[in-house]
Amino acid sequence: MTEPLVLAAEFPPTTEAEWRKLVDAALKGASFDKKLVSQTYDGLRIEPLYPPATGAKPVAGRTPGAAWALMQRVDHPDPAEANKQALIDLENGATGLSLVFAGSIGANGYGLVGSEQTIARALDNVWLDAVAIETDFSAQEKEAGLNLAKAVKARGIDAAKTQIRFAHDPLGLMARNGTAPRPWAETAKLLAGFSADLAGQGFAGPFAVADGRAVHAAGGSEAQELAFVLGNAVTYWRMFADAGVPLDQARRLVFFRLAADADEFMTIAKFRALRKLWARVEEASGLTPKPTFVSAETAWRMMTQRDPYVNMLRTTIAVTAAGLGGADAVSVLPFTAARGLPDAFARRAARNQQLILLEESNLYRVADPAAGAGGIETLTTQLAQTAWALFQDIEKTGGAAAAIEQGLIQKKVAETRKAREVNVARRKDPLTGASEFPHLGESDVKVLGVPRVKVAPLAAAITVDALPLMRLAEPFEALRDKSDDLARKAGSRPKVFLANLGRLPDFTARAMFAKSFYEAGGIEAVSNDGFKDQAELLAAYKASGARLACLCSSDKVYATEAAGAAKALTDAGAIVHLAGRPGDLEAALKEAGVSSFAYAGCDVLATLRAAHDRLGAP
Repeated sequence: MTEPLVLAAEFPPTTEAEWRKLVDAALKGASFDKKLVSQTYDGLRIEPLYPPATGAKPVAGRTPGAAWALMQRVDHPDPAEANKQALIDLENGATGLSLVFAGSIGANGYGLVGSEQTIARALDNVWLDAVAIETDFSAQEKEAGLNLAKAVKARGIDAAKTQIRFAHDPLGLMARNGTAPRPWAETAKLLAGFSADLAGQGFAGPFAVADGRAVHAAGGSEAQELAFVLGNAVTYWRMFADAGVPLDQARRLVFFRLAADADEFMTIAKFRALRKLWARVEEASGLTPKPTFVSAETAWRMMTQRDPYVNMLRTTIAVTAAGLGGADAVSVLPFTAARGLPDAFARRAARNQQLILLEESNLYRVADPAAGAGGIETLTTQLAQTAWALFQDIEKTGGAAAAIEQGLIQKKVAETRKAREVNVARRKDPLTGASEFPHLGESDVKVLGVPRVKVAPLAAAITVDALPLMRLAEPFEALRDKSDDLARKAGSRPKVFLANLGRLPDFTARAMFAKSFYEAGGIEAVSNDGFKDQAELLAAYKASGARLACLCSSDKVYATEAAGAAKALTDAGAIVHLAGRPGDLEAALKEAGVSSFAYAGCDVLATLRAAHDRLGAP
């Protein structure tokens, strides 16, 4: 078809002022900003509508039309089992392997030891001159890079023909762990020596990674993650330059790794912003910018133990965003990763998610498809500006090592983490299957029965503020665990009786809200179709076996029936809650025995914890 599409031309153009007039009419006096504008954790405004970006150009990144590398994690502590998994992955579509070592930033409780024998066994029968290898080193396994090189040499493989990214990241490990085994000046000399040794053997590198996962997994914002990796990358670049490596060559010895999460637009913007930020650093150093290598791994903090199949949706969005944002390589955390070491099915699902997006959806074929999209271009620019300002603060302290030692980034991340925890507790940041739409009767999923690896702490020459690992769903999962324990020991869970008042249309919405609200904390909802009178309500409550009762109905019904029902339930020995805001009825309801109110925006976690305490759950 060669004729131009004229559908849009058949409609008269609409100005922003005309659109805004219609929006204001629909809002009926409500605040535009409060209803339609949101903010990121970096304070960036997200508007409901953006015009197309004018003059936008694609961000130089992955080679146009080239697929990103499909990386699979090699993290089974038993090298023989790790090897079996790796070979299955490579035989079924993976194009690279991510060697995860115990105690590394992405280990999550598992990983290999760094001995030559372990590495050689884990990579047995892997074509090391045809498969991309990316590492995730730990402070405990500082010789792992050299041992990997020995394993390559023992196989008679030309080092120059390998595609190994030696991801040494002592700065990231120092921030994650809160300790360093030696001062940065000594570490820099050691790492420069390792790198020179590897380069002398013919390996092209890179030999250091600026890894943002430590910031992301600690609850940090997009701009904080970008500033952190930018500061670390510049420090590593300086380290190589100080060791005598020409500046143009030294920049190729550093690559980046970012977390990709289910906030699709922010993730796309973050990967694009990194490219622009690094290009700006190169320009400031007197070099012509060249695309750097950017690796991605789906985010740990978004993974849930409960209803883990939803993790497949989260990671699919994350992979899509990373790929569209220009990532050169992507690794997916299997959907059961928060439960334990994933089995063959979970690893297959992680692999196939990428294969479908690559081979069936062809997401890689368009270079920077977000270019020109007003919303993403705006977010990219705002993120880059915010991250650059924080990067400048890092530089003013004396560089990344000094900034980490002074806790500059860690303090900012801690503030953001607290804000996230508040929003999770209030369900402003909902977690499907955990804080929203829980399923108490969900079937268990299989993981490998492999104990977590115990990593011996190193003697600390330096102690700094740490970036502790977190998952957003953990507080709700802890309450669900309490409920499960009680169910096993006592034969039943804590229960809440839904005291539905009025007719079905009156209470249905709030009854459904209350069911999700309480079951997010493992308190099983006992529902019903309402009652003809108060006597029937009390009889049903007594038969339910619940001690907690939650009144559910409309504001109109509450005005006439809630206080009386609350008093009757209280007299019957119930702990009484009410679904909804009390408004002008608050004093009367409290006097009648209502001890708590469950509504959208309240502190759900505090309410559920208090309920558990009063119900005597263990």
